[in-house]
Amino acid sequence: MKLRARQFEFTFPRPALVMGILNLTPDSFSDGGQFFETEAAVARAHALIAEGADLIDIGGESTRPSAVPVSEEEELRRVLPVIGQLSGRVRVPLSIDTQKPAVARAALQAGVSLVNDIGANRVAEEMWRVVAEAHAGYVLMHMQGTPPTMQQNPTYGDVVAEVGNFFEERLRRVAACGISPEQVILDVGIGFGKTPGHNLQLLAALNSFTNLQRPLLLGVSRKSFLGQLTGAEVAGRLPAALACTTLAVAAGARVIRTHDVAATVQAVRMAEAVLAHQK
Repeated sequence: MKLRARQFEFTFPRPALVMGILNLTPDSFSDGGQFFETEAAVARAHALIAEGADLIDIGGESTRPSAVPVSEEEELRRVLPVIGQLSGRVRVPLSIDTQKPAVARAALQAGVSLVNDIGANRVAEEMWRVVAEAHAGYVLMHMQGTPPTMQQNPTYGDVVAEVGNFFEERLRRVAACGISPEQVILDVGIGFGKTPGHNLQLLAALNSFTNLQRPLLLGVSRKSFLGQLTGAEVAGRLPAALACTTLAVAAGARVIRTHDVAATVQAVRMAEAVLAHQK
């Protein structure tokens, strides 16, 4: 199985990729405002790479529950200077975390290689055509609703089956827009229009999505359901996230998105070392 993102190519099986989160927002739930200034953000990206990040995911708009959307112009103002400081100067692929086709296009022109799209449930095709034209990697994520509404009583008959059906339907749609399967990563969207129960069901069934022959991305870092299940505040949720991460790697997840790169790399590599000795 291959993953292609412009000039980058990854062939699986291989060690799971760790994606470091770089939020350029004043209002993200876990680190809002810490890296809002360009200089601090660039330094943070270099630190994440030094800790072992295989990709850097740059976001200029918070997608936490009830987040207020920002304008296209503001999002571009936040992300483009940082991309400009990193593109061509770091050895790892850069990803843009955006729902906006115009932001994705500008970020791709500035040098990113992958689009992380929580809005893959949209009807319009413009984002997919932007990705296809750039031959970029594409994270196709499941979400019920939108960030302002997604946690208002999310309901499923069978969340695992519905997410699986969504992936199959969207893979067909993005292919019709010119995106090769080798460009696509799948993300079940933990916390995006799901209750803690839905999240646990998806985590327990991750291996059921491996039959789609695309890398699975897991993003649980510091999310609220971890606190709801353990009682931990945001800063204390790393152990719970690492438990989910190692189980996900055992189930077949191939990309882990995290704020805590060093600890995650250590946990993932240890899990992989054990799994390599399974009979």
